[in-house]
Amino acid sequence: MNETLTLLMKRRTVRAYQDRPISDADKLAIQQATLRAPTGGNMAPYAIIDVQDPRKKAKLADLCDHQPMIAKAPMVWVYVLDWQKWYDWFRLDHCDEKSGIPMHTPSLGDLDISLQDALIAAQTSVIAAESLGIGSCYIGDIIENGEEVQKLLDLPRFTMPACMLIFGYKPVHDHELPLEERCPVKDMFMTDSYHHRPLEEIQKAYHEQEAKGRSVGRLPYEGKGSLADYYFRRKYTSLFMKEMTRSMQYWLRRWCDGDAHVQK
Repeated sequence: MNETLTLLMKRRTVRAYQDRPISDADKLAIQQATLRAPTGGNMAPYAIIDVQDPRKKAKLADLCDHQPMIAKAPMVWVYVLDWQKWYDWFRLDHCDEKSGIPMHTPSLGDLDISLQDALIAAQTSVIAAESLGIGSCYIGDIIENGEEVQKLLDLPRFTMPACMLIFGYKPVHDHELPLEERCPVKDMFMTDSYHHRPLEEIQKAYHEQEAKGRSVGRLPYEGKGSLADYYFRRKYTSLFMKEMTRSMQYWLRRWCDGDAHVQK
């Protein structure tokens, strides 16, 4: 196995870090590598907000499901869909007048392309950081409490958070921690079309994760429940997921209709 594959196979989420800042050299290396990520038409319709203000980090920790590790992380980056810059450039450069094509506001198709590019950039950051001994953790909760996040980061209409990453040098003994189980390759890859799996196939695919959950007392109903029971309660029907759904509706309404049409 080559060096790159070894790096990918050993990567794991890291939520606690050494109490020291990311060096300027390492930070610049991650930034430069991130910008080499694939992007449609080389437009890079995203932005990355490097949150350095301790007060803003603390506020994000509170808004993102009360996770103190965000405030403590040496580096916090918010990956933002950014069609605002292109929309502004199109207007300021009078592209519609020169082309004879009417101007329109960014569409949901533009949003999707921007989302793809932002997430590709984020994962590129993760791997670049990993190669430098810097751990990372995705914070999907950044889309929650949309109104407050929008104000905190001064996000204009044609922007919205895609994800947030926190980074820091790994603890000395981090390499001794076990990796989380993943589904077998054959259970995740499908050929030519979607395969609707019966219950037995799904259970088999997640067998190792379920066994681990049962061994550490994570599964509900006194350990007799399934992994599906666990995620149904912990994720699918959780309060934070309800808020995430509400905020996602806020971000989409704002993108499509503007602030005047967002329900207060």
